[in-house]
Amino acid sequence: MRTATTIEASGFDSWSQQADFVTEAEKLGLDICWVAEAWGSDAPSALGFYAARTERMLLGSAVMQVGTRTPVALAQTAITLSNLSGGRFVLGLGASGPQVIEGLHGAPFARPLARVRETVEIVRQAIAGGKISYSGSEFRIPLPGGEAVPMRLSMRAEHRVPIYLAALSPAMLRLTGQVADGWLGTSFVPEGSADAYFAHLDQGLARAGRTRAELDVCQGAEVSFAPDEDRLSAMVADRKKELAFGLGGMGSASTNFYHQAYSRQGWAEVAAEVRERWQAGDRDGAAGLVTHEMVLATTLIGTEDMVRQRLRVWRDAGVNTVRLYPAGDTMEARLATLGRAIELVREVGGAS
Repeated sequence: MRTATTIEASGFDSWSQQADFVTEAEKLGLDICWVAEAWGSDAPSALGFYAARTERMLLGSAVMQVGTRTPVALAQTAITLSNLSGGRFVLGLGASGPQVIEGLHGAPFARPLARVRETVEIVRQAIAGGKISYSGSEFRIPLPGGEAVPMRLSMRAEHRVPIYLAALSPAMLRLTGQVADGWLGTSFVPEGSADAYFAHLDQGLARAGRTRAELDVCQGAEVSFAPDEDRLSAMVADRKKELAFGLGGMGSASTNFYHQAYSRQGWAEVAAEVRERWQAGDRDGAAGLVTHEMVLATTLIGTEDMVRQRLRVWRDAGVNTVRLYPAGDTMEARLATLGRAIELVREVGGAS
């Protein structure tokens, strides 16, 4: 198994500190560093900076939000970052949700599946280097009715650009299996993943005549090592608050893909109650409904032996790349957690 992490460039005490974290993570042997956008800093600016500071590891966008840039603008960004980094860039795309796309960017969130599919097709056409001509339900290039004719980009991609999709819904998972090089997942419970996730991915793979070996399954979770039961209980309590936000506060009242994913994995009733409390403004009450089991099932929190065992379960479920969110109050603490987690992934990934 490979190792990865995801950071938000603005999520550190200083801009120099986050660059130091990335370079130190590479020294620890990290394989991929993903940079998030969400509603904070943009990913490409930071990725270009990190490309100049690193030498070996892959750098990816996790994710650039479809709907905030045109497909050709995404292709231009991908080619630029790939060429700048010597072929180390991975393009991660996602539909995001109505709260960000409509509430922050003022762009319509309608028909996200078609928008993602067509974006991938146009990006690949642009990267291939020919004239860009496309007629779909969401995009038409060139725009008809005017004087424009098909154009090609003046720069060429010097390296292959893998495309990963962030997906949680069954339809988006099927699309991922059909067209993507990798799946960026979250809210992952390996014990229920066959029905909740892999069945849909496999349907998409089958439609394209592909096998599971052709799709990198990149799954992420917080990792934190507890020295004893008391500390573990405190860690779980902190994580309950974050999970309640995901179930109740992400997306909108009617469109929350995290909520839907947990519901498909056996927690529909709890997830509904958490969302109801959160939407009513009772944040503490919402967190109190999240169970101990939900936290431990969807994270890599526990004693070192517990984390090692969970990694084995992830490996056996079909995870190829483990995306680690290391806990810690300081950068040094986060790096220490990340370093130990990387060692465990190597140990487990090499086991028979």
